[in-house]
Amino acid sequence: MLKAELSRFKVKEGKSGKVDEWMAFLNEHMEDTLFTLENEKMFVESIHREVVNGTEFLYWYSVQGEGGTEVYDSESYIDIRHLEYWDECIDDSYKDNDIPAEVVMIPHKIRDVMK
Repeated sequence: MLKAELSRFKVKEGKSGKVDEWMAFLNEHMEDTLFTLENEKMFVESIHREVVNGTEFLYWYSVQGEGGTEVYDSESYIDIRHLEYWDECIDDSYKDNDIPAEVVMIPHKIRDVMK
């Protein structure tokens, strides 16, 4: 079973520069980042960013299979650093992060490969 998710997270005030650093880190270490996604059975993951009325948000879109390793259980330097950035930049007091999917459209030939 595939799970498609879109979640929104509020960036802590004054942490925009650190988010720049975080996104640069992921982009600069893309090969190792992609390797961690395999262990998580994460087929697609993208991070989007916007500012709404002066408040910055990061959005995560993902398509994930079942039974993957949780990012919190990973020993990869990518995931460890990613979680450090998360703790520094994301405002955990902001709730209602998940944006429900109304329709998920993934062609069968693509789904068949995502197993």
